[in-house]
Amino acid sequence: MKKESILQANTALGIEFGSTRIKAVLIDETKEPIAQGSYEWENRLENNIWTYSMEDIMTGLKECYSDLAKDVKQKYDVVLKKVGSIGISAMMHGYMAFDEKGELLVPFRTWRNTMTQQAAEKLTELFQYNIPQRWSIAHLYQAILNEEKHLPQINFLTTLAGFIHFKLTGEKVLGVGDASGMFPIDCTTGTYYESMINQFNHLIAEKHFKWKLNDILPKVLSAGENAGTLTEQGAKLLDPSGNLESGIPLCPPEGDAGTGMTATNSVAVRTGNVSAGTSVFAMVVLEKELSKVYPEIDLVTTPTGNLVGMVHCNNCTSDLNAWVNLFQEYGEAMGLKADKNDIFATLYHKALEGDADCGGLLSYCYLSGEPITNFEQGRPLFARMADSKFNLSNFMRTHLYSSLSTLKIGLDILFKQEGVTLDNLMGHGGLFKTKGVGQKIMAAAASVPVSVMETAGEGGAWGIAVLADYMKQKQNGETLEQYLNNKVFANSEAVTIVPSQKDSEGFDKFIELYQKCLPIEKVAVETMK
Repeated sequence: MKKESILQANTALGIEFGSTRIKAVLIDETKEPIAQGSYEWENRLENNIWTYSMEDIMTGLKECYSDLAKDVKQKYDVVLKKVGSIGISAMMHGYMAFDEKGELLVPFRTWRNTMTQQAAEKLTELFQYNIPQRWSIAHLYQAILNEEKHLPQINFLTTLAGFIHFKLTGEKVLGVGDASGMFPIDCTTGTYYESMINQFNHLIAEKHFKWKLNDILPKVLSAGENAGTLTEQGAKLLDPSGNLESGIPLCPPEGDAGTGMTATNSVAVRTGNVSAGTSVFAMVVLEKELSKVYPEIDLVTTPTGNLVGMVHCNNCTSDLNAWVNLFQEYGEAMGLKADKNDIFATLYHKALEGDADCGGLLSYCYLSGEPITNFEQGRPLFARMADSKFNLSNFMRTHLYSSLSTLKIGLDILFKQEGVTLDNLMGHGGLFKTKGVGQKIMAAAASVPVSVMETAGEGGAWGIAVLADYMKQKQNGETLEQYLNNKVFANSEAVTIVPSQKDSEGFDKFIELYQKCLPIEKVAVETMK
């Protein structure tokens, strides 16, 4: 069956460029992965700029596809020559500027760079719309403020996914979700805000560039639209062996946020998802615009153009993991050998026995800076008062609360100040591996039911493969939401935990102390050099 799907090209291929791994997933008619490939890579700090070289990008693309083709050959004894459709995804934001010959003008500046504060603040004030530092327009304007020499030569600006898609198809297009991390999207038109484009052009008019902003941004497409076909040149680029045929249709290239929403079935209004691991972010699909600008809330879109409120925090489980490692080290010193997963499970479940407000204990998990609470640097910190209830269960609960506290501050803006209502939050990532625990804590933080799928999807690469399949297989008028519910997740089982009033009130009490004592963290940053 799977071999026949490959031979008949009843498949979809998704390739996603993550921060540490490039992954390819091939799915069949059941939407299940039937082959995979990957390639490890790392960003590098060059001249104080986080970047990946063009050689890194192109080598990674070829090697990842090659690894997938080998997997197909080994499993099914088939040489991969054709697939039904292809989708490309990558990390959002950043800065990739090209001249008219298609040459990169300056090294790729990734989302990780925090070098555009001046530009981000000025554009936020101008547009009355939150422009985070990592957005492409902030990078472009900062380059203008810095009077960089490459600016007059710009012919095209895009993201990493948009660049790969362009190399494969020749089309300068971008999925609306990825485009929403370049420049604000007007959800009523499905493309960039025309009024803000005009404001920006007026702002830089005195520079007399031969281009205007609308000339250099990629065309915006929504999920389901055809975004071009694989050219002969593109096929050879992806598969230098020459086996892969040209003419394969591609869906709009998307960002990792959009593929994450797709992979967790969180693209409909009143749904959301939270990814909790080393960092944590939540995506909440909104019913309407927010009443005002909040620097804590990024506004992006789903792959279909629905407005999304995004809360992104730099710190989550790293400090928590460090404490678990300490307990493991203690156990080994005592001659106790235990599996790491068992240690996590034991300590996590112990946390559920703790007081709902953590008994007066306090923790900040800031290994790095945290923009939402205005910290450029962080210092992991644990504190208690003499009469706090200091025991293991409260200690572990405190660190679980701490890992989600900054996220809660952002979500409270949406839920308590803006009156946003959610039917469900889909949880994924390392925090949710121990059944029921991270989920229960997340439900308390958000005061929203939190679900975790029994059979989790394959992440972003699988998500973009699903979007490629949707473009090829959708019926007339079928929305992405209908397609996901009826054809992708119809048989998926999820476990849902509803927040208890006691836990939610306890987390509220904890966060009150957390925010009141932020000056302690500030002093730690200033004095612990």
